[in-house]
Amino acid sequence: MGAWLGRIAGCLLGKPIEGIRTEELHPLLRETGNWPLRRYILASDLTTEMLRKYTFRLKGKCWADSIPCAPSDDDTNYTVMAQKLLEECGRDFSPADVARLWLDKQPKKAYCTAERVTYCNLIKGYLPTASARFQNPFREWIGAQIRGDYFGYINPGNPEAAAEMAFRDASISHVKNGIYGEMFVAAMLAKAAVCGDIEAVIRAGLSEIPESSRLHEQITRVLDGYAAGLSFDKLMQELILSQYDDRNGHHWCHTISNAMIVTAALLYGGGDYGRTICLAVQSGFDTDCNGATAGSILGMICGAAAIPEE
Repeated sequence: MGAWLGRIAGCLLGKPIEGIRTEELHPLLRETGNWPLRRYILASDLTTEMLRKYTFRLKGKCWADSIPCAPSDDDTNYTVMAQKLLEECGRDFSPADVARLWLDKQPKKAYCTAERVTYCNLIKGYLPTASARFQNPFREWIGAQIRGDYFGYINPGNPEAAAEMAFRDASISHVKNGIYGEMFVAAMLAKAAVCGDIEAVIRAGLSEIPESSRLHEQITRVLDGYAAGLSFDKLMQELILSQYDDRNGHHWCHTISNAMIVTAALLYGGGDYGRTICLAVQSGFDTDCNGATAGSILGMICGAAAIPEE
C-alpha cells in the first residue's frame, strides 16, 4: 500500500510540470515561494503574469487544488497492467503475453515514445523482441523504467525474480539500458520490501544489471559522489547536468539521466518521503516518472503510514 500510494503521490507532484525545463522550473518555484520544492504546486500559486510569461504551458494542468483525484497516467497505468498480466498469465508470462495485453487492454493514445512505436510495430505484425528494435529511436528511453514496480511488489526479498520478470516485460519495447532501467527499479522494490537501508536497496538493484552497462557505471558514480560528501546540488551539477542537458529531448527522457536523479533523491532524501519526492521532481527532466519511482521505493520502505497527509 505504501509503495502504491507513494507512486501515485510522487507522480502527481511531477505530472503538471512534465516537460518543463529547469531553466523555467526553478524560477517558477522561487516565484511561487516553493523553493526548494516542499509541497504540491497549486493553481492558486499562479498569477496571470506567470501564465503569460513562461514558455511552458501552465494553464489547465492538473494542479493539486484543481482536481478531485489523481488523473490517469502511464506511470500508474502500467502497474495496473502488470497485475492484469499476472492474473491472466501467471508468473511465467512471456513477452508475447505482454504484447497481447498491450493490444487488448489499453487504448492506443495511452502509449508514448518507445511504447507507441512498439504498439504500432505489434499492429504491423512484428513480434517481440523485433517489436522493440524496428524503427524505434526511443528504445533506451525511460518508458520501461516506469513499468517495473509490480514485479518488485510481488517478489519481496527476491530482487533476482523481480528483475527477471522486468526483463521479460521490457524486452518487447526496449533494448540494453532501456531494459536495465526496469530491472533496476523492480529489484530495488523487491529489496525495499525487506530492507530499510536505502543504499543497500540501491545496490540490490545494481546487482541485477550488467556491471559493464552505462547505467551501472553512472549509478555507481552517484553512490560514490554521495559517499564522498558532495552536496545534492553539487552532485546534480557535476555528475548529472555536466553530462545531460534537459533542453535536449534525448537527454531529458533517457533512462540513465532519470535513473541517476531517482538514485540521488533516494540517497539525499534521508528516508523522508516528502523530501525525497520533492528532490526527484525539482531536479527536472522527466518529473512525474522520477517522482513516481522515488515515491514508490520509499513508500515500500516506510509504509503508507509514513506518507504525510499533504
